[in-house]
Amino acid sequence: MKKPSDIKQASPAPDDDRGMYKSGVAARLAGLSAETLRVWERRYELSGAARSTSGQRLYSPEQVRRLRLLKQLVDQGHAIGILAKLHMDQLQEMTGTRPDEGEAAGPLRVGVVGDNLNRRIAAGGRESLDMAVQWSRSRLEQVLAPVQDADVEVLLVELSELDTSALPMIVAAREACGAAAVVVLYRFCASATIRALRAQGCLVARVPAEVGELALLCRSALAGERLPPPERADVPKICFDEELLSTISAAGNRLVCECPRHLADLLMMVGSFERYSAQCASRNEDDAQLHQELEQAAGRARSILETAMERLARAEGLPLPVIAEK
Repeated sequence: MKKPSDIKQASPAPDDDRGMYKSGVAARLAGLSAETLRVWERRYELSGAARSTSGQRLYSPEQVRRLRLLKQLVDQGHAIGILAKLHMDQLQEMTGTRPDEGEAAGPLRVGVVGDNLNRRIAAGGRESLDMAVQWSRSRLEQVLAPVQDADVEVLLVELSELDTSALPMIVAAREACGAAAVVVLYRFCASATIRALRAQGCLVARVPAEVGELALLCRSALAGERLPPPERADVPKICFDEELLSTISAAGNRLVCECPRHLADLLMMVGSFERYSAQCASRNEDDAQLHQELEQAAGRARSILETAMERLARAEGLPLPVIAEK
């Protein structure tokens, strides 16, 4: 049984970064923000990440899986300070997952759909990526006929513009080649299409910036895992409430410059739309997601305008929020 400290000792040497993930990639695969990962590392030294020759932190697939389990348990209410001291098997027991079987059974056998994807894998070095490409096709239609000597574990498909019309072809391609798992990569895709593919057992993800992520995505698909959703970006709290904005607007009437009054009006409108989006009735899941995105966008816009208002209020000697006066 390995302890967390043992992982650090087992990390590859800094000059051997094959199959390793930079901190930003590791955070994304674990469903963490890069800042959260940095804080966890600084406070708890939980992953024992190696260092590249340039000093960057590098994470192994095993360390990424550990981070993912930690994120899952923290979301359930457990304290990271306690979790960071636990062994991997204890984390798996708490989440109800089992260790991946056959992890060291050799390179993943994959079938690839997409010329660009196949070129990236070839350029990355298939051995170093821990993947053995059994065959490749340019388009999904070319996989619909039974593939001779298929013998693939994972069907890896790249479709830049992914829509629902591809769903039946992906399902048929999986049956034709006998793959145990399917990974679908996209650049642009509607949330409804992603949910439909996941309902069919596919692992769906954006085309990764680093080709080294592919093997981990494939192994996650074989294990029946789903990528954790990215952390929701926090929208700053409201600083200028409607009462203060009304005061600023009234005070602005006595100034030659009318910018405070106009900006106060804009802030009240944006704030009102932010609250409306949060409360608006949704017809279905897609509609709910859309309204959530509208609420977040309005909140970010409101935060930018509040920063401008604070600067303007200081310049004109107008009232400020209590927090901004400090």
